[in-house]
Amino acid sequence: MVEVRPAGPESWRDVATVMGERGDPSRCLCQYFRLRGRAWSDTTPDENRQALRTQVCHGERPPGVLAYDGGTPIGWCAVAPRTSYPRVLASPHWRTDHPDSWVITCFVVPVGKRRKGVAGELAAGAVAMAREYGAPSVEGCAVDTTLAGRTPSADLYRGPLSVFLDAGFSEVSRTSPQWVLVRRTLRPSRRA
Repeated sequence: MVEVRPAGPESWRDVATVMGERGDPSRCLCQYFRLRGRAWSDTTPDENRQALRTQVCHGERPPGVLAYDGGTPIGWCAVAPRTSYPRVLASPHWRTDHPDSWVITCFVVPVGKRRKGVAGELAAGAVAMAREYGAPSVEGCAVDTTLAGRTPSADLYRGPLSVFLDAGFSEVSRTSPQWVLVRRTLRPSRRA
């Protein structure tokens, strides 16, 4: 059974495990949407790793959620207020009339754990965490794989449209056949 929980200071090693040592996650470490222009192009994977570690260990809130199978970390989903992501604020794919929305920017599910429902569990966990912190809604820029044709797994980091729809999101707009802005409106939690 998959368990999803916020990635707090005690879970840094698990976050690093999911990001791995090879491939895009190990270089980006969910910093792409947090940086723009030269700030992104001039950064190194080590700097990105340190930035994510700081966000996980010292941020005012967790920068995402982790999925576990037993005690083994098997997935990551970045979720935070829209204002945490300068690239999201500047992107035409993320235009919205909900500026106070939180956004899911990426999923990381290691090879061998994919196509087993982990991304759906992560989306549900990200929504739950956003609700706990008082988010009025959560948005994502999903990939419509039915219109995009064969999509390489590296291009699915934003999440397939089907994952968001299954998690209760609705289509808001399209800036291309494959990029779909989706939203889930939330009721406040009792803690918010």
